[in-house]
Amino acid sequence: MADDKAGPVAPVQGGKRRPDLATVALAVVTLLYPFIALFAVKAIGPIPVVAALCLLLVLRVAFGWGKGVPLGMALAPLVVALLMGLMMIWDAHRAVRFYPVFMNGAMLAAFAASLFKGPSMIERLARIAEPDLPEAGVRYTRKVTIVWCVFLLLNGLAALWTALYASLEVWTAYNGFVAYLLMGALFGGELLVRKFVRAREAA
Repeated sequence: MADDKAGPVAPVQGGKRRPDLATVALAVVTLLYPFIALFAVKAIGPIPVVAALCLLLVLRVAFGWGKGVPLGMALAPLVVALLMGLMMIWDAHRAVRFYPVFMNGAMLAAFAASLFKGPSMIERLARIAEPDLPEAGVRYTRKVTIVWCVFLLLNGLAALWTALYASLEVWTAYNGFVAYLLMGALFGGELLVRKFVRAREAA
């Protein structure tokens, strides 16, 4: 089955896609959101913070469209922006903290749906760099997608706990630092496992 892409893929020069500055800047700002929110909420209140984040998420989708990213991942920020906007109407202070919860949930939904619809999310990402992915790679990427589903579920539950019960400082520390450390450890561990699997297959 063909991959669902977020709009037409932009032309590739030299065989490599170069992320544009606007996309990178928007991604960095949303990644740093917990730290920005920690100070901004106290300075200007929760409503401007949530509204600004929703705008950034919409812009992130707009600037990222057509970069060959799987549709589920490309639209996840838009879904999160909608959920945060709705929650802001009910409880603006709580909405500030629910960004990591909603983002983990949206990504989990996209990853899990790809397991049923196919191809798996990691396979779609892998085929951006390796279009002729072998059958062994398809099976491997499906397993990695399942691992990421488990991670997103557990990380989302941890984010939910910090949103409901932890102080703003603890929420910031987990969602702005610890969660990314865990994500990096999982990503790095998967790279090591991938090298081992490929070496074993080549032997």
